Amino acid sequence: MPHMLQVEGLGKRCGTVPVFSDVDFALAGGEFVALVGESGVGKSTLLNCIAGLDEADTGRITVDGVEVTRADARERARLRRVVLGFVFQAFHVLPHLSVAENVALPLLLQGRPDAARVQAMLEAVGLGALGARQPAQLSGGELQRVAIARACVHRPRLILADEPTGNLDPATAARVLALLHAQVRQAGAACLLVTHSQAATQHADRVLRLSATGIDAPATGFERAAATSR
Repeated sequence: MPHMLQVEGLGKRCGTVPVFSDVDFALAGGEFVALVGESGVGKSTLLNCIAGLDEADTGRITVDGVEVTRADARERARLRRVVLGFVFQAFHVLPHLSVAENVALPLLLQGRPDAARVQAMLEAVGLGALGARQPAQLSGGELQRVAIARACVHRPRLILADEPTGNLDPATAARVLALLHAQVRQAGAACLLVTHSQAATQHADRVLRLSATGIDAPATGFERAAATSR
């Protein structure tokens, strides 16, 4: 089966300081993979490079058969609009749109509005009654769930989720992880989940550990594979 995501020899610097280097891993469709590592090691930067929002200095990224590291701005935008679903750590919810309008954006950008699908996603994250509210009326945990619903509403083939449960209580976090897992299993999508939560890794098929010194020995007993940064 072709890989949905292939990362080969990827390196990124900040000025002259390496953020990560020689990162190699792949995700197949239907696979849920967690990425762990210490704060500041470059996990969010890696996601941004995969989405074509940031430029890697070395290596290659291929998403759904398209080499992101060589694609032009138009092709990268198409990938983000159609193929990718991105849950940003900072939410990036648009303040002038309602909750439902924020969730509907990926569908509208593809020219296929679907109010029923939007409502179903809001129900799935426990916000079914809040579609008409403005983002300023929501808590941080509610905004996080809006971001998750928006990332999944258009049935993307690759979901990139940056700490999606960081602002959620355990019960809501479990509900959101179950939703992401269902997207992977039912639609044959792939999901790369950046997390510090050991509970979140229990939903993963594999766990990759990104570190500044290479492949670390498991510190907490839940890492089962490794992406290297050295």
